[in-house]
Amino acid sequence: MVNELRYFRLPEALINEQRKNPAARDLYLTETGEQEVEEGTIWDLEGKTADNLLAYCTKGEGIVLLAGEQVPVSGDQFFIVSGGETFKYYSVLNTKSRFLIARFDGKIARQLSHEFSIVRNLVPSVNNMVANREMLFDEIFNNLSKGFHNQNIEYVNFCFGHLLATFIYANRTSDDLADESSPAVRRAIHFLEKNLHKKITLQQIANEAGFSPTYFTTLFRKETNYAPLSYFSHLKVLKACEFLDYTRMKVKEVSFQLGYSDPYYFTRDFKKKMGMSPRQYRNRIR
Repeated sequence: MVNELRYFRLPEALINEQRKNPAARDLYLTETGEQEVEEGTIWDLEGKTADNLLAYCTKGEGIVLLAGEQVPVSGDQFFIVSGGETFKYYSVLNTKSRFLIARFDGKIARQLSHEFSIVRNLVPSVNNMVANREMLFDEIFNNLSKGFHNQNIEYVNFCFGHLLATFIYANRTSDDLADESSPAVRRAIHFLEKNLHKKITLQQIANEAGFSPTYFTTLFRKETNYAPLSYFSHLKVLKACEFLDYTRMKVKEVSFQLGYSDPYYFTRDFKKKMGMSPRQYRNRIR
């Protein structure tokens, strides 16, 4: 069972107004709340949704099935489900999970979609002014409780834009993730980033880190929640998004540039992670 502790859903007529409002149409909130997932319960969207979902775990633990992968989720971790995608969260048997959630849409959201569908950590820090994300959620809840008049909704949307940025760009803020991974994992990730144009084996990555493949895989998964080759595949897809957004390279050329010998396999891998084909991604905002 999923219990709604706090919940606000903007009326459909008001959402339609936000889509046309120059001050809101780039990024606007459609729904937000706080919910508790009972132990041993499955939480999903009951089908696909047109807007995006931010889910911030503040308590408990479980497993999320997202972008075709099963990934552990616990307190101070979050994930974002892109519009049109599905997910399932399995709460563990002995504890309840609690989430702060927000559904949203807009042109900026679609442009940032390559940052979604990845479970990421948040490391609280008293030195980081954006660390208290719950306070930003509270500000949004408090203002929505005052009504849905235009100026209030515009303020809520600006607050949400700030809130979303603290999640998406967490690894670029001062203290959130700077020292999270081990030197071996950082060295391996740097190696992967420098070799996106190649085919890399697990043995090569483990050699770079200085460990056996078995031990390194365990260490890498503990730090990132991904197997090394799966992480490498995500990096390739993110780089592919850059090529598709900022160059005129054909899809086949992009695939070869990223070390794929078979453009069909590249397209399949891209669609699995992004929810659309490379061609659809390139044409998404035209």
